[in-house]
Amino acid sequence: MTTRLRLVLTCTCLVWLFNSSLPAAQTPKVIELWPGTAPGDQEGLGEEHDTTKPTDNQVAGKRVVRLGNVSKPTLTLYRPAPDKDTGAAVMVCPGGGYSILAMDLEGTEVCEWLNSLGITGALLKYRVPKRPGLEKHVPALQDAQRALGLLRHQSKAYGLDPKRMGVLGFSAGAHLAAVLSNVYDRRAYPTIDEADVANCRPDFTVLGYPAYLTVKEENDKIAPELNITSNTPPTFIAMAEDDPVRVETGLFYAAALRKFRVQFELHVYPTGGHGYGLRPTQELVTTWPLRAAEWMRSQGWLSPHSGERQNP
Repeated sequence: MTTRLRLVLTCTCLVWLFNSSLPAAQTPKVIELWPGTAPGDQEGLGEEHDTTKPTDNQVAGKRVVRLGNVSKPTLTLYRPAPDKDTGAAVMVCPGGGYSILAMDLEGTEVCEWLNSLGITGALLKYRVPKRPGLEKHVPALQDAQRALGLLRHQSKAYGLDPKRMGVLGFSAGAHLAAVLSNVYDRRAYPTIDEADVANCRPDFTVLGYPAYLTVKEENDKIAPELNITSNTPPTFIAMAEDDPVRVETGLFYAAALRKFRVQFELHVYPTGGHGYGLRPTQELVTTWPLRAAEWMRSQGWLSPHSGERQNP
């Protein structure tokens, strides 16, 4: 056997041993939210599919999955590595104008980032598009309330801390996160089981370039579905001043939080527009995840996990 061949075989064995010692990637757990058809829904919406066309805009040079016709909402749990797991969880609400869901840009990629911080990412696939005869956010709010209630009700089985469960949303998903953060004392649907008795108030809220938080035509008053109180969760907000959705939606929401003495952190960047998710570009606004991680850490949401995880 030549020296070169011995070296190749030795390196191959070392790589195999190293890879075999790595923890296996955990398969995401998919939780169906409703037993049967979701409240008020009917058949005939059409098949769920990626609506992205070759001509659609890319973000940071990559395509975006724009999922449409969602009628079977789910919550998918992405767990961090066991040695990094803090026990905290964040429910992620992708945006898309309540018409589609940006499932990778504002969903799976966000869960991967949360995992790097030791947080379980709970990706909410809520119903879109908006249903005729209902306010645009109502079916999505039903899904969000149900999802966070289920997550908290089953927190022990999933090895999660029920007192460290936040929500993070983008654009319309940020509006959904804000509505959930202010409408948690009553369900938007008839009670089904014990999960609907569990508390569905997020412990903290992260809003990325939020939409629909104010009524432009009425001097940017807070949207009527956002009943802000002193019990609204601590909130982090990030957006760009040149956001076409209008930076006022974040500024006036922050001012309303201040009125009720709700802790918040607001970051407004000069440029960057809308819909960048966590994909880095030359724009300073795309460094916002660093600030969000610092905020969550400073608030104590990332403190070490105190219990042992149990496999469901």
